[in-house]
Amino acid sequence: MPAGWVVVRTSEAQLLERARASYAALSSEIRQKKARLDVRLFGAPGTPLKAVFSSDGESVTVRSEVTLSVADKRPLDLASLREHLGKLGETPFVLGNVDVSALSAGLFLPVSEQNHVRQEAVEQLMMRRDWARDATLADRRAVIDAAVSAIDVSRPAPVDTKLSLSAQVYRIEDGEAAGSAGATEVCFDPFLRHPTPPVARIRALQAKLADQGVTLRLRTPTIVRPEERKSIQKWLDLGLPMLSGHLGLVHELAGQGRDVVADYAVNAFNAHTAAEVFRLGARRIVASVELTTEELSQLVEPWSGRGFDVFVYGRPEGMTIEHCVLSAAFDRETKTCRDLCVQKHPNVELTDPMGYTFPVATDSACRNRLLHSRPIDGSEFLPKLWRAGIRGYQMVFNVPGDDIASIIRGYRSALDALAEGTRPDIDAVRRVVGAEFTRGHFARAV
Repeated sequence: MPAGWVVVRTSEAQLLERARASYAALSSEIRQKKARLDVRLFGAPGTPLKAVFSSDGESVTVRSEVTLSVADKRPLDLASLREHLGKLGETPFVLGNVDVSALSAGLFLPVSEQNHVRQEAVEQLMMRRDWARDATLADRRAVIDAAVSAIDVSRPAPVDTKLSLSAQVYRIEDGEAAGSAGATEVCFDPFLRHPTPPVARIRALQAKLADQGVTLRLRTPTIVRPEERKSIQKWLDLGLPMLSGHLGLVHELAGQGRDVVADYAVNAFNAHTAAEVFRLGARRIVASVELTTEELSQLVEPWSGRGFDVFVYGRPEGMTIEHCVLSAAFDRETKTCRDLCVQKHPNVELTDPMGYTFPVATDSACRNRLLHSRPIDGSEFLPKLWRAGIRGYQMVFNVPGDDIASIIRGYRSALDALAEGTRPDIDAVRRVVGAEFTRGHFARAV
């Protein structure tokens, strides 16, 4: 590291090794929580040993096959009984209290018989635990099945099933290129990087796209605190359709009758979440980017795919960082160092120990949005998504250098072919993107 840099250690091999060793040294009872097992013993000379074993509200009674006799030596006492009854090994129990108040003194029972009593009791208790667990699981499955079958599918209202291909951009020229290349909608994020563009230029872009039959939509930040509301209000006042991962804004704007799409940040993983987001007023929902193709099909199935968009191309926002990496690197005060992100370092990247490089967008609130190291490309999964009834597709262009026009044309061509019932050229996008992409979670679960 160059002299003068501040270096923060975030991992130390020796410390981690000591932590692992200390955990391994713990007894198994501590590492794996076990149920307490209490025992009450009854008996007199000439009778079987009666033992009542109790754990977690369940009790079983076991009697020895050999009767108790008067001891010549080594009579049963509390210490020896605890020793033999406590040999519970890898069972889910640990010996608790042993009550010998009802057991006559000076008695003898072979060790093998004591072990037999313990083993028989443990086997019965474990069987009862299995029954109880199976009953609980059956009840849980019944509740889940009932809930799944009771999903409110009254929303979205019947909508046109025509194709929606949305291109998300942050530069005016990219919006123009997306509209000309075949996007049915351009979603503009004015907050992604400093500086935000003039409102007049957004109005001009809206008019130009409208002449091409293309809708303009605005994307809000996912994080908007009450004190930050004023900074986005002028954009909300434009009255344009909106895309937002901020659930409160989705509900508020939809309540005003606005056309609002819920972004992937609302985490619609299942149909229950989707039903609630629709209830809050979203016209469409961008499904979670962490779902496989099969899971996406299950998510949209109650609505036959209507009202859903899928993120098929681009770099999702992996996280939002409150503390600006640029101001920290140059030892500057946050919010007074915009010359760094606007002029000197408009394109910031972080590289992890594995060598993957992650673009960082310094947004209008001086937060850093950490983007995926490689763009997701789901072009090969378009036929499956189409068969699931999905007609909305989202492409995100949030870093410089993407061949926006070619990528959009590739997706539009493939989707038009699917709409016509012909074989799509699903390799068209890959020929443009090359090898630097990921299939994301389309093919593998989280």
